Amino acid sequence: MSSYDLLRHLGDNLIIRYSCGMRTMTATEASRRFSDLLDAIERGESVTVTRGNRPIAEIRPARRRTGKDLREVLAGTVPPDERFETDIAEATALLTSDRTDPWADA
Repeated sequence: MSSYDLLRHLGDNLIIRYSCGMRTMTATEASRRFSDLLDAIERGESVTVTRGNRPIAEIRPARRRTGKDLREVLAGTVPPDERFETDIAEATALLTSDRTDPWADA
């Protein structure tokens, strides 16, 4: 077996092929062993899923978002104007109802 086509077994029989450093598996195998695939992704693996030897998807661990990420995004936005708080209060008042059971008249 060449170094370009190593087979790696994860879980019971989940096979991920490493071709030129890229991890790949077939769509059929991904479907059959989805839970094991997610376990591999959770461990930090990135996998290309193929169908008919064509790549159709790349699955990788989700990026963890932090408060710092939010602050960086908000730093580039325009702050709300003076009327913003009033607008929100008026909109909320339209949604508030004294009725506690929406199905009472049904």
